Amino acid sequence: MSLYRDTGVVLRVHKLGEADRIITLLTRRNGKVRAVAKGVRRTTSRFGARLEPFGHVDVQFYTGRTLDVVTQVQTVDAFALPIVGDYQAYTAAAAIVETADRLAAEEEEPALKLYLLVVGALRALAGGQRDPSLVLDAFLLRAMAFAGWEPALTECARCGEHGPHAAFNVQAGGLLCPRCRIPGSVHPAPEVLAVMAALLHGDWPLAEDSTHTVRRDVSGLVAAHLQWHLERRLRSLPFVERRAREAPLTAALGSDPHPDGGEPDIGDPDIGHVDSGDADSGGDAGDTAAGGEPSAAGGTAPGTAATSVDGHGTGQRAR
Repeated sequence: MSLYRDTGVVLRVHKLGEADRIITLLTRRNGKVRAVAKGVRRTTSRFGARLEPFGHVDVQFYTGRTLDVVTQVQTVDAFALPIVGDYQAYTAAAAIVETADRLAAEEEEPALKLYLLVVGALRALAGGQRDPSLVLDAFLLRAMAFAGWEPALTECARCGEHGPHAAFNVQAGGLLCPRCRIPGSVHPAPEVLAVMAALLHGDWPLAEDSTHTVRRDVSGLVAAHLQWHLERRLRSLPFVERRAREAPLTAALGSDPHPDGGEPDIGDPDIGHVDSGDADSGGDAGDTAAGGEPSAAGGTAPGTAATSVDGHGTGQRAR
């Protein structure tokens, strides 16, 4: 018998048989782990309530032939309780754990930075001191940087010329200089790019001073950039609630002409500080998102991405 222990975040759960569940976790030392939790759906289960999405737990596993088996669970942080009581925080957390599940594609491959990002983002959401939509977008930007898809926000994504530049193109990887600009690029307001950089680097005073319109446009660019590189839609993004607040409107975004005559529509997380001494690993997002698919306003030409004004872009490659 082989036993091992790790700390992780529960990302997702699946029913198995009459009383069991398959639990997906993102752990500190072993990356993504899928394991069977036997009897957790019974009311007499000793640790069924601890193995719910967004839970930060210390888990003991028994190595099985196909799937490992959960033998012991201890709560490290009860993030789920405050998160599920706030719909905006809940939808943002669902998008965070789904993104972590997609980025940690290989099981048992260590992903310490991603684990710390997830724990920090959930802690910020549970604390309730920052706007959940900002927490989400900051997490997505930093997770993309972890995956090697960080958008170019200060220099041209193609030639490396330092900006500021006006054109932003998802497929190209970020800002483009006038020489490298391609059709389908959008022209976000300077405030939008400033907030994206602030969320990426942790400048929260600047990010929190932004208007709802700027945050909406940031969300659209971030969602489109992420989903383009993932080559798939995130099911939870269309359900993320982004509350408006009284604020002056920023300048409208302009865009280059689209190849087929149309124009693409366009619209980060408080990750909080995560000490190196934080408890170990995490897991995979729960089955929390409905099966709906986001729809992009208007069509997109081959090789372009569309984002909706409310921040739920498709960002998919044209087939």
